[in-house]
Amino acid sequence: MARFKENDLPKAKLNTSSLQKALRIFKYSKNQKWKFFVGLLFLLLTSATALAFPKLMGMLVDCVSTKDLDKANQIALALMGILVLQAVFSFFRISLFVNFTENTLSNIRFALYENLIKLPMSFFSQKRVGELNSRISADISQLQDTLTTTIAEFLRQFILIVGGFIILGSISPNLTIMMLCIVPVVAVAAVIFGRFIRKYGKMTQDKVAESQVIVEETLQGITNVKSFANEWYELERYKNKIREIVAIAIKGGQYRGYFASFIILCLFGCVVAVVWYGITLTIKGEVEGVGDLISFILYTTFIGASFGGIAEMYAQIQKAVGATERVFELLDEVPEAINTQPNPNSVQKIKGIVSFKDVAFSYPSRKEIKVLKNVNFNAGFGQKIAVVGPSGAGKSTIASLLLRFYDIESGEIIIDGKNIYDYDLEELRGNMSIVPQDVILFGGTIKENIAYGKPNATNDEIIAAAKQANALNFIESFPEKFETIVGERGIKLSGGQRQRIAIARALLKNPSILILDEATSSLDSESEKLVQEALEILMQGRTSIIIAHRLSTIRSADQILVLDNGIIAEQGTHQDLITLENGIYKNLSNLQFSNS
Repeated sequence: MARFKENDLPKAKLNTSSLQKALRIFKYSKNQKWKFFVGLLFLLLTSATALAFPKLMGMLVDCVSTKDLDKANQIALALMGILVLQAVFSFFRISLFVNFTENTLSNIRFALYENLIKLPMSFFSQKRVGELNSRISADISQLQDTLTTTIAEFLRQFILIVGGFIILGSISPNLTIMMLCIVPVVAVAAVIFGRFIRKYGKMTQDKVAESQVIVEETLQGITNVKSFANEWYELERYKNKIREIVAIAIKGGQYRGYFASFIILCLFGCVVAVVWYGITLTIKGEVEGVGDLISFILYTTFIGASFGGIAEMYAQIQKAVGATERVFELLDEVPEAINTQPNPNSVQKIKGIVSFKDVAFSYPSRKEIKVLKNVNFNAGFGQKIAVVGPSGAGKSTIASLLLRFYDIESGEIIIDGKNIYDYDLEELRGNMSIVPQDVILFGGTIKENIAYGKPNATNDEIIAAAKQANALNFIESFPEKFETIVGERGIKLSGGQRQRIAIARALLKNPSILILDEATSSLDSESEKLVQEALEILMQGRTSIIIAHRLSTIRSADQILVLDNGIIAEQGTHQDLITLENGIYKNLSNLQFSNS
């Protein structure tokens, strides 16, 4: 699966602009740059020793004709010395590049995550989590491969090609011209041909994956298949897909056969042609001896292999540059002004007197739709303000604006007589807690999830919060008690248990303003009773904004706001609103209580 994703990574065109963006990576290497440049030095030394190898091999072969054993021994020792040097140089090159890459990428990963977590909600409302995750995983992995090996290999192959041609030219210009006419052309043709065949292989894989989807869908929906007696239809669908797989696979097989024939005829034919022409020139005396011919053949092999490899390396570098651009797109996003190392004791406590004055708002992704239109209301210290209305009326938007997840278009939100935008985000959100309908817990322990509201809380404070939230009994019933792992997103706990953990978390934070976003709407009667009792304790002595579907939970609210189509259509206590003829609240109330 990882390979499939890597193949699917888009490539960027290599030009001055894209390369300049890619070079920004070095900004994140900090004091590690020297490792990259020393690694490059070892790369040059590795390439130089590699280029010396064929020349010495040719000289060793020439010792046969001169029958000079001492010279042969010296050259053999020199060859072994070169291999040792190449091994040492390669070790330091790889070690330095890996060290540079890992340190640099760890800085990029952290900077990316730091920027990502500080971005406003307007950004997250327009991006998919999977896409963002891919930036941190697939794109960074592509950079890792490229910085660790691809760039080094690309440069090494390039040095071997250039150096090889220079040495070949010094051995025999005529033979070099002949080799230049056929070997690089055939090597590049082999790369293009190979890529074409891989594309056919990928098409076959895609078709097999499509056929698996049919099997999965059929088995998951087997009840529908059986009830409609549509077995024949599913069989026909699967059979057609299998026929497509067979047709593509056979075609791919034919091309693989052509490729094998091409390798045998052309690539090996090239070697035969170069050797034949070399022998001809040696016989004519234009090439000095068999040793030079052996050196020439080895250099030709190096160059052919390098031509084949460099095309693939270039494609990898294009992908890496594309990955760099996508990573820096995220790093260039403007974050919220949040201090990432706040002091929990530095948050100034507010009273929690809230006023909305002519507040209008549209979501950034849907500018044409006014979600709130000149909304006005006041919430005094310790009051319970309930917000009701049909779905899409803008109830949850009020909570989002209070938390400054989004910027309002016009009007003012005032807290304790001070504009909401005059507060630091830590101070504002540090005085608020939200208990949502769908509680998402982190995958650690119950204790860690409760302490999320106050990371420096003592054990006694955590136990007290759990007790007030009606959560202590069920926590104590687990064998591991507070050390119980809740599972991903809290999956090991029931809905009511998750809600009470969220309430304990909010209690521990001790907020001045509490937001309850339909906190009991998805619970059964027994869980709702326990959660409602915990919420009553939580709401004491603080301003509460209660977004509700179930009107039974808000009868005791000091003020009920009835939102309809972005405006406050009705406002008052339960008793006030229940007396309004044809009122929205009265109709909602009659509907709910008659059903119950």
